[in-house]
Amino acid sequence: MLDQFFSQISFVDIFNFCVFLTFTICYTYQLYYVFVVLTRKPKKLVAKKNHRFAAVISARNESAVIGDLIHSIKVQNYPQELIDVFVIADNCTDDTARVAADAGAIVFERFDTANVGKGYALNYLLHRIDELFPERPFDGYFVFDADNVLEENYIEEMNKVFSQGYGIVTSYRNSKNFGDNWISSGYALWFLRESQFLNHARFNLGTSCAVSGTGFLFSQKVLDDCGGWHFHLLTEDIEFTVHSVVRGLKIGYCHDAILYDEQPTGFRQSWRQRLRWARGYLQVFGKYGKDLLRGIAHGSFSCFDMTMNIMPAAILSFIGVFANGIAAVYGLKER
Repeated sequence: MLDQFFSQISFVDIFNFCVFLTFTICYTYQLYYVFVVLTRKPKKLVAKKNHRFAAVISARNESAVIGDLIHSIKVQNYPQELIDVFVIADNCTDDTARVAADAGAIVFERFDTANVGKGYALNYLLHRIDELFPERPFDGYFVFDADNVLEENYIEEMNKVFSQGYGIVTSYRNSKNFGDNWISSGYALWFLRESQFLNHARFNLGTSCAVSGTGFLFSQKVLDDCGGWHFHLLTEDIEFTVHSVVRGLKIGYCHDAILYDEQPTGFRQSWRQRLRWARGYLQVFGKYGKDLLRGIAHGSFSCFDMTMNIMPAAILSFIGVFANGIAAVYGLKER
């Protein structure tokens, strides 16, 4: 009976079980994160001072939405004299620059078709701020995407965590268009999980959180130590996170600072974005893999956690789909 059972097990069955086992070993610890969120209440934080911040926004042909973001910054429950809004209109062919300026932002335009990407645009903008506004020493810089909108207490709440000594702080990423269709809903649930059951738990446990694309804050010291914004991989947010973690920095999280982001609604757009993320994860691991493994060897849980965020899910998923696809084709031929 047992021999008959094993004789019916194919190579694909064994392979899929190994993939399942690997995923289980690598990610079971995240179940503990859920337990932490459900059982531990975060400490109430109090700001030690009101810091001076710059909100930096990289925008390309975003005239339809950027005004709403700037307005949501201008109506914050935080001293407006301590907030400046800077926009880099990057290779725009519409009137993004004019709309942003009319909304109250300080706007720069950049036309560079050789160095394309958000990372290059932010680096250019941060250098321009440093050159032209030396009389306004900023304690920290917020990074937003043009289609974001903030709740009125966003900066006030972020300042509370920033005041605890965190050089980098990320926020709660909600969605503007949760109910548009199943694609936007899927994205929204993904980011809600990341905020509520990953970063929230990490912060409660005192380990490092992860920056996710938009809605984060970093200090002037972090910027100075980096020598500018030199993060240009396909997933520059993950690159920035891992770059910080392997150097021993802890990224904080503010659960009460809520940002609304717009999610894709088309399958083709989603597919391209997901493929770019998968390639970006591989790029980050290729660049920082040795540092992450070295950190794990020295007992850094944050390095292990970040490694699990970028590996092995992307590799195992690709190999699993590829192997099962070949097996399916082979099975059809055998028939």
